[in-house]
Parts: sequence; C-alpha cells; structure tokens
Amino acid sequence: MKKNLAILGSTGSIGTQTLDIVDRYPDLYSVAIISANSNVDKLIEQSLRYRPALAIIADKSKYSALKGALEGTGIETAAGAESLVEAMKRDDFSLLVAATVGYSGLEPTVEAIRQGKEIALANKETLVVAGELITDMLKHSRSFIIPVDSEHSAIYQCLRGEEAGSVKRLLITASGGPFLNCSEEQLRHVTVEQTLNHPRWKMGRKITVDSATLMNKAFEIIEARWLFGINPDRIKALIHPQSIVHSMVEFNDGAVKAQLGTPDMHIPIAYALSGGKRLPLGDNALRLEHFSSLTFSEPDTKRFPCLDLAYEALRKGGTSACVINAANEIAVQAFLEGKIPFLQIYNVIESTLSLIPDIKRPDLDDYIAVNSQARAIAAEKVEHLIS
Repeated sequence: MKKNLAILGSTGSIGTQTLDIVDRYPDLYSVAIISANSNVDKLIEQSLRYRPALAIIADKSKYSALKGALEGTGIETAAGAESLVEAMKRDDFSLLVAATVGYSGLEPTVEAIRQGKEIALANKETLVVAGELITDMLKHSRSFIIPVDSEHSAIYQCLRGEEAGSVKRLLITASGGPFLNCSEEQLRHVTVEQTLNHPRWKMGRKITVDSATLMNKAFEIIEARWLFGINPDRIKALIHPQSIVHSMVEFNDGAVKAQLGTPDMHIPIAYALSGGKRLPLGDNALRLEHFSSLTFSEPDTKRFPCLDLAYEALRKGGTSACVINAANEIAVQAFLEGKIPFLQIYNVIESTLSLIPDIKRPDLDDYIAVNSQARAIAAEKVEHLIS
C-alpha cells in the first residue's frame, strides 16, 4: 500500500533526501505533512511542489510568510513546536520521518508512538534524551521504530535473521571528523569554518560540530543501547576514516557482520521508508576496487572526551543524557556563534552535568523540566566563559 509521510525537518539534509526517495517512487510514497524550523522559503517551495495537507514552521515569526504564500492553495498552515505535536494526532499519514535537529524531536515522536504511527527515526536525540521512556512506550503501542542513522541502519540490517542471544558486541564506526589527526594544542585554535568542513559527509551545522567533537558518536552509543537492548559495555566505537563500513555486529562464535556502502544517506532512508526492503536507487553501488585499504582504530578520548560522556550517562541513567544533550546544544550554538572555543564545548557540558541532580525513572514532564534547567545552566556557563 502507498504510504503517506509526515516529514518533520523536511528542509534539512535528511528531509530533502527523503523527498528524493518520494520523487523516485511516487507510487509508493506521498507527502501529507512537512515542517521546517525556520527555513520558510524552502518550506514554501516544497509545499508548492509536493502539495502536502499541512505545512508547519516551528519559528512563529516566519508564520505570516508561510501563510501568505500558501493562501488559496488548499494547504493548511501552522506554526510553533506545539503544532508539531498536534500534527501527530492526524489520521492522514501513517509513517513519521523524524528528521528535526536536537531535543525538538522528542515530543512529536512521543505523540506519534501514542498514535501508533510507524517511525523512521533520524532524530537520535529522541532516544538520547528519553530512551527509557520511549522503549517503555513502544512495548504498549503498535508503533515501531526503524533507524535512519547510517550506523544504526547498518546494525539493524546486520541483526536481521539473527538470534538476540548470539550478539556479543555492536561496533559503531566513526569517521573521526575533520580533526582526527590534530594535536590537543591544534584543537585549541580550530575555527568554525574548519569544523564545518567534514571530510566525508555533508550534514547540518550542529551535527557536523558533533561529529568533530565525537559527541555524535556518544549519542549513537546511547541510541544503540535503547534501539537494540544491548548493555553499554557491549557497544564500542571504532574510528574508520573511509566511512565505508557503516557499522558491524560481532557474534558469540567470533563472526563479524558489517554493512558497507557509499557515504550516502539515501540508502538508509529508503531502507527505513520501505520497512526493511531494498529499493533500487540507480547507480549507487560501492566499488570496493576503488579502495586500497579500510582502516580501523581506537578513538582517543583524551583529545575527544565527549565520547566518554555516553558511558557516564548510561551508567548514571535517569535524566543524565537529557542534561548532556541540552548542554551540548547550548555549547555548540555558542561555538558556532564564535562565543567559545572548540575545546570549551566539553567543559560546558561536563560542568552542567555536575550541577543537576539525576532523576531516576523520569516521566515526560521530568525530561521537559530537566531540559529547560540544563539549558539555563549551560547558558550561564557560556556567559561566564565570555566574561
């Protein structure tokens, strides 16, 4: 049957590539809802092209432009974060593509689970912030999640057909980002422009910074723990600069299964949209003969300490990862605005985490409150560094 999609974050990298799949397979997919954070011009352009039932702009200051441009088209319009949550209650879509950035993806995803929607999850922060809550909710819903992140899609593919008890370790690969071979002294002086120059992937600004600090990999370790029900001590990151092996699974008999592919998000997106089927995507094949070697190494957590925050958060449990995510969003934005240097990102996160008591077995209201508290404290830390 044809699937009607709600694409939250349609103007970003994952969202636009999802629309590429819709263009390629219009008989399989249509677009019911699209949203953007603030890129109203692109959202208008997409709305006029794909004719969704509803277009949402999270930034309320941009709503008049959206409403004016789409007036008379029959496309409903809305604004604000609360509109994203309300949209999940609609019955004109069956599959949510959660591709917003950061904490903003949590509440719409929670509502989509309540409504029993199928979810293609690209917003890793949903499980980072509230993995325990999300997994508990899924046990009581007809909703299910298929991961879109290339690393988690790779693990998902490697696990298909395998017995859960046969898994020894999950091995999550990391490119290492633009500063893989930089000394600690060099890291003290890196610029925003250098940080955003990722050697393999074209991504949004925030996730590109996270890749450079290895915080993105820390988040992926946390996400993998909840997606696959694996204890943290059985999840390991490996540096793989070629970004060809997207992740691996090691089994009890010593065998290792790996998923390989070009550094292209169309493959995991299409796999998630199709529910685990393989759709032809043209000439997108990996040519192994073009690679003389594929290398793997241990990450250096002395130069990139953000990676260790994953294990600290999972060890402490409760709202710890929520604090880390909130503080990271504040610190990364401060770095992008030139307010703090690269290495201070970790310091803001670590000091914020030390000041907020952990809440065990939190509910959604707890996560919302802790997210606000952590952001406020992290912002104070940034201002202190500036002054």
